[in-house]
Amino acid sequence: MISLRPGKRFWTLLTGVILLVTAFVVVRNAVHAVKIKRQIARLMRQREEYRTKIERDSTLIERLRYDDYLEEYAREHFRMQRRDEHVYVLEE
Repeated sequence: MISLRPGKRFWTLLTGVILLVTAFVVVRNAVHAVKIKRQIARLMRQREEYRTKIERDSTLIERLRYDDYLEEYAREHFRMQRRDEHVYVLEE
């Protein structure tokens, strides 16, 4: 008579396959989690950089509302001058 019950070899093979698939999924998820943590850290650094830039630009905008500082800023950054004025730029 032929036995239709799976043998010990079948159950060992099935257990091995299940363990391999489980290990693959766990490792894949761990790698994905590490990538996401790195991306979050990078985005947090960018957020702080942008907040610093926003703060610096807001300060500049506030200062540029005053005519004296606006004129000084235009002269320094854009090398602007008045009509009857000669400006000599000395670079170090």
